[in-house]
Amino acid sequence: MWKGWVNGILGLWLIIAAFLKFSATAVLWDNLIVGIIVGIIGILMIKEKPWQGWLGTIVGILLIIAAFIKSLQTGAGYLWTDLILGVLAAIAGFGALGKAKESNS
Repeated sequence: MWKGWVNGILGLWLIIAAFLKFSATAVLWDNLIVGIIVGIIGILMIKEKPWQGWLGTIVGILLIIAAFIKSLQTGAGYLWTDLILGVLAAIAGFGALGKAKESNS
């Protein structure tokens, strides 16, 4: 259950961070750190909720890759990348919460 919460919170962070004005270096570190965390959580979720685990892993890998794409480090590219990946991470995280509640009932 904690994996769903963490993934959902990270997704919300990505959505909020898309509107903050970071320097290119801060964007790099933000995407690297969040990408690694989301990727690890995605791998941990694979056993319990396969599609959400794979989605989280893929989103994490995309964030890590996006951190090194110069055109995505500032401006609209950064905004849209983080918004889309944030929404996907949030959906996967909160989707995991819904499945956890169903299995506990």
